[in-house]
Amino acid sequence: MTPAQDAVLSALGRCRTAALGGHLYHCDHCAAQWPVYNPCRSRLCPSCLGHKSAQWLEARAADLLPVPYFHVVFTVPKQIAALALGNKKLLYGILFRAASQTLLQLAADPKHLGASIGFLAILHTWTQTLLHHPHLHCVVPGGGLSPDGDRWVGCRDGFFLPVKVLSSLFRGKFLALLDDAARRGELRLAGSTAALSSPRAWSALLASMRSKPWVVYAKPPFGSPKLVLKYLARYTHKVAISNPRIVALTDTHVSFRYRNRKRETTRIMTLAGTEFLRRFLLHILPKGFVRIRHFGLMANRVRRDRLAQCRTLLGVQVPAIHPSAVVQHDDATDDVIESDPRRCPRCHVGHLRPLRTLIPTIGHRPRLPRAPPDTS
Repeated sequence: MTPAQDAVLSALGRCRTAALGGHLYHCDHCAAQWPVYNPCRSRLCPSCLGHKSAQWLEARAADLLPVPYFHVVFTVPKQIAALALGNKKLLYGILFRAASQTLLQLAADPKHLGASIGFLAILHTWTQTLLHHPHLHCVVPGGGLSPDGDRWVGCRDGFFLPVKVLSSLFRGKFLALLDDAARRGELRLAGSTAALSSPRAWSALLASMRSKPWVVYAKPPFGSPKLVLKYLARYTHKVAISNPRIVALTDTHVSFRYRNRKRETTRIMTLAGTEFLRRFLLHILPKGFVRIRHFGLMANRVRRDRLAQCRTLLGVQVPAIHPSAVVQHDDATDDVIESDPRRCPRCHVGHLRPLRTLIPTIGHRPRLPRAPPDTS
């Protein structure tokens, strides 16, 4: 394991345990006492993402426009995905650049939409069975600003951009960026990809990738801004596997629930503990890598002014949608954001109040306690 992978596993193993300390709470109704231990705050921890997701959603609710939103997914072939295992920062960065350039360029083309658009993109690297499968989810408003900025250009009803053109343009941009990185010596080729260090083998790989179609999928538009938020709640602050999906655990094996999308069924998979950890570790991103990015009209530097301009042209105000208004997740495999995390789990009437601090047990010296954590 790399030091980063070891650090993640150590953090997850200590999360919400006595090792990190915490606070002792008591119920103001039934007087029951509950120790609540500090979270690890790792961005790969399923137990620590609910609060971050709620905060992020609250900020994104103000960005929604009263227009249809489309869901576009960019996927790379498995031969390219193999290169990403040894070049995560480089390859995932190229994935963001190629997908964003594709959407912005095609939308600006007068033959298609002829407008400046904005969108957010979310990187996922896993399948339901934790295999490596890098792909990008993009949430795109169905329209944008005209070149002169004087009007809103909406897309056709139920149609955003042609998928075949998206796929071809995305493939060309991705392979061009990848080849440039290889020529500059930025690409690390080792293990199963070591043979590609030969110029002939590398040229053959690029030729085969250019001759096959790449998967770009544009899903039907969301029904309402509220459904956009519900989607974001599921897909933004999410890791390869959530706690509710794990159904059994022994000293040697882990069993978890997964969806078989071809047959539309839910099944149970059992893996040896080492294989489960190996698959989980495939999805640890490089330190500091940003997996949620905004482009075009939603880029951080211009988002406030551009969205205000869009609302003026659409004749609407800032939407009064709050994450608490979003329908709670109805899928048992997804984490649910608690509406009242401080409610007593015994009587369900009283609220938990802090009694005293629990000192962390890590190391030989007690660490200074943190502030009281969320009780969720």
